Amino acid sequence: MQRYRCIISYDGSGFSGYQVQPNKRTIQLELETALAKMHKDATIKVIGSGRTDAGVHAKGQVIHFDSSLLIPENRWEVALNSLLPEDISVLEVKKVSESFHARFDAVGKEYRYVLQLSSKRDPFKRKFAYQYPFRLNVEAMRAASKYFLGTHDFTSFCSAKTEVEDKVRTIETIDFFMEGNLLTFRFVGNGFLYNMVRILVGTLLEVGSGQRSPSEMEDILANRDRRLAGKTAPAQGLYLWEVFYN
Repeated sequence: MQRYRCIISYDGSGFSGYQVQPNKRTIQLELETALAKMHKDATIKVIGSGRTDAGVHAKGQVIHFDSSLLIPENRWEVALNSLLPEDISVLEVKKVSESFHARFDAVGKEYRYVLQLSSKRDPFKRKFAYQYPFRLNVEAMRAASKYFLGTHDFTSFCSAKTEVEDKVRTIETIDFFMEGNLLTFRFVGNGFLYNMVRILVGTLLEVGSGQRSPSEMEDILANRDRRLAGKTAPAQGLYLWEVFYN
């Protein structure tokens, strides 16, 4: 058996998330269905670097699987793309050692969140950006984001449904940049909790709109209470951009 690492990209708007769920269309199910066709209906388990929720997109999700098929790396990419739906694309396939694990070997991730700053709804961006019609103070959001840099317990910024007990994470970078009327938030860290990026964005939007002051972030972090942070930003603006490995 040979282990393969793949980088995949997908439009998450038509899926109920990455992970297989009963009677739901998911990224993992589509990948495993394509691999089953190549392996004469044998079950081939796909392991991802992490889950993405319904409506969340990926530019650089990483997966791995094992196969006994003797296919060159470049042909794997062609074969899988011919069997996958148009909203999933395999960008790269590489042979790796059997010890590689897409999830456990990941040392960091980059997420991006895209806002469309406009009072007019754009039907062509509605699935790929969160339309935000209000003025924002980006400098206030920059000031607030500095409180999140470094290593903290992010209990206040993850879903109450989070099953992980250790909620300490390290955020190395938070950037903001404009392209036309699109404002993109960029988060880089060693890992992110369930809904963490979307809650961080929702809280920063409240700062940018004047509902909160940047200095409140310190107390929100310290109190470890989800009720103190902002709303969870909608899924369609979020992208898993890249996964990092040593």
